[in-house]
Amino acid sequence: MPTLDWLDRERAMRRAEEVPYRLLESVSRHGDPSAGNLLIQGDNLDALKALLPFYRGRVKCIYIDPPYNTKSAFEHYDDNLEHSQWLSMMYPRLVLLRDLLGEDGSIWVSIDDNEGHYLKVLLDEVFGRGNFVANVVWQSKDTPGNNAVGMAETHSHLLVYQRSSSFTFQLLPRNEQQLANYSNPDGDPRGDWLAAPLTRAEFRERDYYALTNKAGKDVLPPKGSSWRRPPEKMRQLAAEDRIWWGKNGDAEFPMEKKFLSEAKEGVVNRTWWPYEFAGSTRNASAELKALFGGEKGFDTPKPEKLIYRIFEISTRPGELILDSFLGSGTTAAVAHKMSRRFVGIEMGANAEKFCLRRLEKVITGDQGGVSNQVGWKGGGGFSFVRLGERVFDEHGAINPKVRFATLASFVWLQETGVPSEATFKSPLLGIHDGKAYCLLYNGILGDKRPNGGNVLTGPVLQKLRKLFKEDRPVVVYGESCRLGSERLRVEGLTFKHIPYDVRAR
Repeated sequence: MPTLDWLDRERAMRRAEEVPYRLLESVSRHGDPSAGNLLIQGDNLDALKALLPFYRGRVKCIYIDPPYNTKSAFEHYDDNLEHSQWLSMMYPRLVLLRDLLGEDGSIWVSIDDNEGHYLKVLLDEVFGRGNFVANVVWQSKDTPGNNAVGMAETHSHLLVYQRSSSFTFQLLPRNEQQLANYSNPDGDPRGDWLAAPLTRAEFRERDYYALTNKAGKDVLPPKGSSWRRPPEKMRQLAAEDRIWWGKNGDAEFPMEKKFLSEAKEGVVNRTWWPYEFAGSTRNASAELKALFGGEKGFDTPKPEKLIYRIFEISTRPGELILDSFLGSGTTAAVAHKMSRRFVGIEMGANAEKFCLRRLEKVITGDQGGVSNQVGWKGGGGFSFVRLGERVFDEHGAINPKVRFATLASFVWLQETGVPSEATFKSPLLGIHDGKAYCLLYNGILGDKRPNGGNVLTGPVLQKLRKLFKEDRPVVVYGESCRLGSERLRVEGLTFKHIPYDVRAR
């Protein structure tokens, strides 16, 4: 597959691997502490790497609104990177986002024409060209700007990719106008139906034949056309009273009755989203102004209705949403109101000035944006955290501030390839594919002496064996091992040394 080349590409391709793992340090909790939602303050590249041991392959939907690289300097962020710098900024972040996305998940990226076509090639490379789903064109401006030169740009793009073919869209519910197309003029006991044409605008000899209407007149398709159904199918439709010849039965253009009760539960999605359907940038600015009492808001917010439309067709309640360019907090606010879980990442003062304040207002029942549409009354909660120190130093040693549960998450991910939902409180981390995994660290067995419970000895092994019911292969991580190689072989045990065998990569 062709690839995009730019200055410093090779380093950008290694960047995701080189980013150190960091701790996530709790700052405050808001509302229900068990909600499981996260607002992270810090550089999104570091934050994405910090999330891997806990969320790899678990995110259902990613929405990001990265800088469009419009050569503008906004109040709250710089949108003026050199082209190759922008590509080098995006590539490692997309790699980490891909690793966090579930097999049945999708990623939606807002962009405009400044970098949109380059971003498409970049996404092809990271997610696979075969996983491209759609380019949704959003009418982001409801009126053209009077200061436009040449042509007024009134749209943005949403580039949509799936992680794999396991992803499926949700159908959109029918609106009142669509439902009004169904009626039941003949009192059919099967209920309301939609009249669909039975002719096609091309001639097919097989499908050119006479039909007899209920008035006894033979009817042929219009010249140059043919019926949409072969003769045997048409006879079946007639036998099932699925052909409509008009109220008097003498129509010359028969229609097929499509019953609402037999139709899909919704309508398919389209790639053109007018502002009436998904809101506009003017709506977004008004929402923020109302939310923060008229103070100057974020420069380039997205309307809640746009994010609502994305989640409506790509997620279900309870599923996890991620936004690593959180900006003014729209993604997290809408996810919260729609009963989705969320992780949002924003750097610097914006995390507190906009995101934190906005989410607090959501908890207390903010009625702006899509609140009325989804029936939002308040509730839920989230944790506000910041990026902390590195988990491993440059020599691979473990930071002494790392606690047992954190290291256990790294070990489990390294061995199994999947994060665990468990809160690790036991040296037995779990059993995967018939093998037990144990961790001796920070005196988890209750022995706080130096090199005490962190060392694999005969008595320690007996304690570990009691934690699972039957003999099975076991992998034990610890600071050292006092058992000989023959004993390890007989026990079916593999010992791995902390920190040298802990990588979580």
